[in-house]
Amino acid sequence: MQIEIRGVEKLSFRERQVVALKEMGLSNEEVARRLGLSASSVATLYHRARTKGYQVVIVLPGEILGPAAQEPEGED
Repeated sequence: MQIEIRGVEKLSFRERQVVALKEMGLSNEEVARRLGLSASSVATLYHRARTKGYQVVIVLPGEILGPAAQEPEGED
């Protein structure tokens, strides 16, 4: 899975790091541990980034639903 962050040019370097990790599902504590910050700093950076506005696009390779989820042939 890949994520694309649109509007990233509005964010500081640290905000970009925090946003990328948070959008991958990490908690404030996990992000803080990885970046050597406090959990409250992570929360502040994430809040600032959200107020600046950005958009996350998730790019999944291949078919998401797979063959089992396709409609049966011959039905209208």
